[in-house]
Amino acid sequence: MDKLLSIGEAAEWLGVSPMTLRRWEASGKLMPERTAGNQRRYRLSQVDPTAALLPSSERKTLAYARVSSHDQKDDLERQKQVLELYCAQQGWTFELVSDLGSGMNYDKKGLKRLLNEIIAGHVGRLVITHKDRLLRFGAELVFSICEAKQVEVIIINKGEDTTFEEDLASDVLEIITVFSARLYGSRSRKNKKLLDGVKQAVEDSRT
Repeated sequence: MDKLLSIGEAAEWLGVSPMTLRRWEASGKLMPERTAGNQRRYRLSQVDPTAALLPSSERKTLAYARVSSHDQKDDLERQKQVLELYCAQQGWTFELVSDLGSGMNYDKKGLKRLLNEIIAGHVGRLVITHKDRLLRFGAELVFSICEAKQVEVIIINKGEDTTFEEDLASDVLEIITVFSARLYGSRSRKNKKLLDGVKQAVEDSRT
């Protein structure tokens, strides 16, 4: 449970004076809660986010796998097997989280669960096969959150992902599909002609 601190305790924790905390409250920098008697109370997670984290021994290991499309389901299973074998070799108890969706899409069920668990302080270790399996762009932001929450990030293969070109092509196709549907309508002939051309270009790039 998140501990509540008095203004004196919070000031001591932060190494500032109670008057400084009152100024921060007035400026909106650090807002306390109020008791029934109108006394200020600060949550420990506000004052020091790392202090409210679970002990390392109680935090879980999450392994994350992702592919962009249904055509890559075999690769998803391969990723899962690699993650399971790696974690088992280290003797870690772990939970496997997976997504089937673009690396440019932040609104994936598995990714959102992953981020929520990390932010809540429940995760001590994150394991992925390649950096691009997390996100095509923006993985560094997730890694920064992990660092702030003291989450160890393990990337099994730091070399080039062998499915990079295929996965990137699927991501680009998805973006063009969305924007062309907005421009021309999802059922228009112009939209269909554009998508057919892009799909053919993608197929040609894979051969």
